[in-house]
Formats: sequence, C-alpha cells, structure tokens
Amino acid sequence: MSSEKFEAGAVRWFGRPLDLLHPAERRILERADARQPITADSNAAFDAQLSFGDRLSDRIAIVGGSWGFIIAFLGFLALWALANTVLLTASRFDPYPFIFLNLILSMLAAIQAPIIMMSQNRAAARDRLDASHDYKVNLKAEIEILALHEKVDALRESELPAVAAMLTAISERLERIERGRL
Repeated sequence: MSSEKFEAGAVRWFGRPLDLLHPAERRILERADARQPITADSNAAFDAQLSFGDRLSDRIAIVGGSWGFIIAFLGFLALWALANTVLLTASRFDPYPFIFLNLILSMLAAIQAPIIMMSQNRAAARDRLDASHDYKVNLKAEIEILALHEKVDALRESELPAVAAMLTAISERLERIERGRL
C-alpha cells in the first residue's frame, strides 16, 4: 500500500492520521488492504505459554468446582461425623465438635482458595485476550463493510445516469408507439 493511500485509509476509517494510530489499528488497516484474515487461535497461543503450575492450578480449580467433588466431600464429612460419633464410641480420634476436622478444612480452604484465584486470574487474562482479538476482527469487518458501502455507492452513482437515460429512451419509444397507434 502506498503511503498516501495508507494515510488516506487511516483518516477515512479511523478519523486520525497514520502516525496517531495504535499499532493494532495499523496492522488491521494493513490486513484489510491486503485482504488477509486476522483470525488466529488465541486459545492455542495462550495455552502454549502456560507453565506446569498454571495447568495444575486449572485442574485443581476444575475438580474443586465440580459437583463430583462437592458430593464426594459431603460423603467424606458424613463418614467422618459418623465414625467419630457412632462407630468409634470407645476410641474416637476426633470427638464432637470435630476440632481436628475443622483444622483440616481450614488448611484445605487456605490452600484451595489461592489456587482457584490463580486459575480465575488466568481465565480473566484469557478473556481479555479474546476480547482484544474480537475487537480486531470486528474492526476489520467494519472497515470491510464500509469499503463495500463505498463501492456500492460509487457503482450506483456511476450507473444511475445510464439507467435514467435508458428509462428516458424507453419512455420516448413508448410514447412514439402510442402516438403511432392513435
């Protein structure tokens, strides 16, 4: 793209000169002019940069936030309470009010909460990346649609006088035919 055409496109599509465009807007303008797609698999790029710890925390968040975990944990709590109140009447290792169980639950929550928060932060970062990508795709689509509107308007303006002339000629012929019959 010539620099004059590029500058004109920047002013026409973004309302500001080329040197004031954001680098992403400049790339979109280049891609639109070259008729190149800007779509990419942002999830694959994001997943490729995850560390082992990131993937592990995502797995823990998936398991910890599932119905299977909740039901299994409720079963564990019921079994704990049953074992320490009914089954082990003589040698209870954690009698009511289950202080040792409270300690275990507190430690589990202290470990699980930051891991889930790390996973949520990564999900938010992925959402921001997706939103940025969606913005670029939408902006390019908008530029393409506006360009198509300009082309259709230009075609209409160039064809309209020819169509009007043909209609005038047809109308005159019809009038002559009509006069010839009378």
